[in-house]
Amino acid sequence: MSGLIGKKIGMTSLFDDKGKNIPCTIIQAGPCIVTQIKNNQKDGYESLQLSFDDKKKIKTNKSLSGHFEKSKTSPKKKSMEFKGFDADFNLGDTVNVDLFKEGEFVDVSSISKGKGFQGVVKRHGFSGVGQATHGQHNRLRAPGSIGAASYPARVFKGMKMAGRMGGKKTKILNLKVFKILPEKNILIVKGAVPGHNNSYLKIEK
Repeated sequence: MSGLIGKKIGMTSLFDDKGKNIPCTIIQAGPCIVTQIKNNQKDGYESLQLSFDDKKKIKTNKSLSGHFEKSKTSPKKKSMEFKGFDADFNLGDTVNVDLFKEGEFVDVSSISKGKGFQGVVKRHGFSGVGQATHGQHNRLRAPGSIGAASYPARVFKGMKMAGRMGGKKTKILNLKVFKILPEKNILIVKGAVPGHNNSYLKIEK
């Protein structure tokens, strides 16, 4: 699937043709540089490595500096692989937001916001043990029973309990491309995408 690397700018709302207010996410999509081309003969599969967002050369080690010099570009902060590009690209070519069209659907993946250690009500949507009557003054957000008695005498794996929430790779499917601003490399999609502002996104067609 062809795509681009983007950076989440933030959220806004825009009006569609019918006057309905639509929540949207603004993404800086590209420009991305082709920094490696993999093929079946050498690597066993075909893909393009795209790199995005300039990085200071002094903060780049020698091996990565040499890697980017092959494509005659400055060091980049983020590199990702994409399979299934329809068009042919050469090393050092630039891929812009023109890859997408308004009205089509894209998949966006990133690392979701980390929310730390959370209880079962926030993490899994539990409703608590019940009412605050009959002496249950501190059970409103408790998980309740988590297992049986002497048999099996253990808690099954995968039980929904309190724990760390967020901070995982998440993909949102079929987000509609609401608007494209090619002169600024801005992609506006309908709805929300995972990650905090300024986090890197993988946008796939």
